[in-house]
Amino acid sequence: MHINAALAAALFAVAGPGVSAQLNQLAQAAGKKYFGSAVDNSELSDQQLLKFLTNKNEFGQITPGNGQKWQYTEPSRGQFSYGSGDQITDFGKKNGQMLRCHTLVWHSQLPSWVSNGQWSRDTLTSVINTHIANEVGHYKGQCYAWDVVNALNEDGSYRQSVFSDVLGDTFFAIAFDAAAKADPNAKLYYNDYNLETLGAKQQGAARIVKLVKSAGKKIDGVGMQAHLIVGQSPSQSTLKSVMQSYIDAGATEVAFTELDIRFPSLPESSQGLEQQAKDYGAVTSACLDIEGCVGITIWGFTDAHSWIPGTFPGTGDALPFDKNYNKKPAYSTISSILAAARTGAPAPGTTTLQTSTVLTSAPATTTTAAGCSVAMYGQCGGQGYSGCKVCASGSACKVSNDWYSQCL
Repeated sequence: MHINAALAAALFAVAGPGVSAQLNQLAQAAGKKYFGSAVDNSELSDQQLLKFLTNKNEFGQITPGNGQKWQYTEPSRGQFSYGSGDQITDFGKKNGQMLRCHTLVWHSQLPSWVSNGQWSRDTLTSVINTHIANEVGHYKGQCYAWDVVNALNEDGSYRQSVFSDVLGDTFFAIAFDAAAKADPNAKLYYNDYNLETLGAKQQGAARIVKLVKSAGKKIDGVGMQAHLIVGQSPSQSTLKSVMQSYIDAGATEVAFTELDIRFPSLPESSQGLEQQAKDYGAVTSACLDIEGCVGITIWGFTDAHSWIPGTFPGTGDALPFDKNYNKKPAYSTISSILAAARTGAPAPGTTTLQTSTVLTSAPATTTTAAGCSVAMYGQCGGQGYSGCKVCASGSACKVSNDWYSQCL
């Protein structure tokens, strides 16, 4: 894993004594491209939400929740509307945040003229090409990545849709080719839910990567939506194996694109919150362990604006911030694991990171006649930490969270 050593050395100095670095800062210092959040248009009227979401140190990447989906961008054939999508992309650009754009060809949230049309192979191919050329062309140069297709059943077969009904599996290559032509520099993803465990659906996603590549078309990554359940989430080792399977199939990168971890019943207990933190920690640690995992996006960051209660009544509280914008144990665990990756220290509940993940310019611990000494910005404490706890002259050991203290 490549670590941004200059950023890692500087970010805590910028934060200042007693102030913890934030999620995107920590993720980038640990070698990832971003830690981000999705947002929907209606949420931008919440001033409390904006206090957090406009901070690129906390969330360095933004995904439009709905505004770029087909029903909004081409509600009538040949009539394109980008107002909702533009509002989110303009918001991200104003705040200096990376954009993941979402989504192009999906069976859901289609206008009726597409889903109920009477199409031949040629006419539907033309419809797909026209839609993608216009939408991706409109956002050309603005999107780090596009979620191009979502199409699998749980058994790994192709979901019934107008696209698979008319075009079979050829629509994958058609869609990815159109996106690549419209914006050659954007990363192109197959994105789906329940891709986080080994099995038929995971194998189906790997098959799609191979299928598109065998057709000579561009596909860069697999997006694991990761809508998970507390206490039922995959282990760190399983997540690593799954991500590696996509890279082995030919993807150059993977990402967690819509992460939330919901309680199957409410209210949650303190023990449940700790389990949720462990589950978020497994995802974070797994991404750190796979060099090709470029980042994590949570599907909204606060329970005040979650899609889950409306879709799965009686469940929820799935995000790292609660309804009152207080940070949960999940936030502390994510940040401590990312911070430990920055220094190479063991994170809570995880295995020690490989030597290649450690900063070559990490603050040094030295042995003196009077004992050990940790240089400025080095780790000096935290649960599970067994190293030197004495800071060099001019600095003192400051607590960032339960798992990480630092010489500042």
